[in-house]
Amino acid sequence: MQVCEIFPSLQGEGRNQGLRCCFLRLAGCNLNCRWCDTPGARDPNTGEDLTTDDILRRIEETGIRYLCVTGGEPLLRQDELLPLLQELSSRGYTIDIETNGTIPFRQVQPYASICMDVKCPSSGERSDLSLLADIRQTDSVKCVVADDADLDYVYEKIRSIPIRGEIYISPVHGSNYRGIAEVLMTWDLPVRLQLQLHKQIGVQ
Repeated sequence: MQVCEIFPSLQGEGRNQGLRCCFLRLAGCNLNCRWCDTPGARDPNTGEDLTTDDILRRIEETGIRYLCVTGGEPLLRQDELLPLLQELSSRGYTIDIETNGTIPFRQVQPYASICMDVKCPSSGERSDLSLLADIRQTDSVKCVVADDADLDYVYEKIRSIPIRGEIYISPVHGSNYRGIAEVLMTWDLPVRLQLQLHKQIGVQ
């Protein structure tokens, strides 16, 4: 499996924000989002080609039992990833997968919680919103917003599409946080404002 990096840090967003976390960043992505904070991971050949055993060993060396699989887009390597998820799940790991919402994820849901990033207009990309039907209560949805057009898009979609998981509104780093918060205060919708903790404190 082509791996950009494996590293310990604090989870910066989602349900487990603030927890110590081991990140497994896989190489390759099928999108080119304006707000991508890991553009180097889009190259499918970056990093190292590691075996499942190599990856397991490096994850275990961190001593952290919570894993976040990210990218790039990790589900491009879903067939390779599945045996690793099965093994880590059997060892009692808590696993999150961050995905851009363009690839079906039901195959990995028995072993991991999904965080689906719904792409808003300012990103320049689009997610497959039909995948929201597969979001469970243990999964989550993240919407990265930069402006009023993004907020209007999110409002319309959340009102019209049933979503069982938690919904996070994540302002683009450095955008008008207060202005976005004021808009959310006018919504009668089950959303949570969440700033990216890792960017606020300056960690990876």
